[in-house]
Amino acid sequence: MKIPLAGIIFFLLFYVIAAIHYPGGSYVQPDHPGFSIRYNYLCDLLDDVAINGVINSAKIYARISLGLLCFSLLLIWLFLPNLFRVKRRIHLLISSLGALSMLTTVWLAFGAHDTVVRVAGFFGALALLLTFRHLYLEGYRKLLFLGIISLILVLTNYYIYETGRGIETLPLIQKLTFISCISWFVLLNIFLLKQLKKH
Repeated sequence: MKIPLAGIIFFLLFYVIAAIHYPGGSYVQPDHPGFSIRYNYLCDLLDDVAINGVINSAKIYARISLGLLCFSLLLIWLFLPNLFRVKRRIHLLISSLGALSMLTTVWLAFGAHDTVVRVAGFFGALALLLTFRHLYLEGYRKLLFLGIISLILVLTNYYIYETGRGIETLPLIQKLTFISCISWFVLLNIFLLKQLKKH
């Protein structure tokens, strides 16, 4: 279970490389050179053509990064139910829903952004709700709290994106959400490592 932690580290490395290679442009500043933490979305790095109209040389690094992230989180979802004393059908349900969410997310690299986000979000939300219930039952209160904070941030992103209200703040909120979610998964992985060492 050390593979997901390594995968997340390489995910971050490749995304930084992608940001460095991004030609430029955002919806607020179409001619701005390079990647803007304030104005660019993370998904901008995946596009074939940058917003400024130049061929996006960052996309290969961003797509490798996305693949590493999805693979790492998929592994965590597969092993996550080992934290809980649950029946096999609940174990399979949590793992399957989490895995489906990650397998769907990979398609962000090939377009259909809105559809992918909604489908992956649906599977992910169900997996999270089941996970939260069992985190509570097993006494993992701190993990539960951070997980709920992360989910609230995800829902905030979705609300802003769908309604357009406060859309100018979304790129920054997206990154804060990402940091929160990745931190939660890293903690889950650490707890899993401790649990698996006991057996």
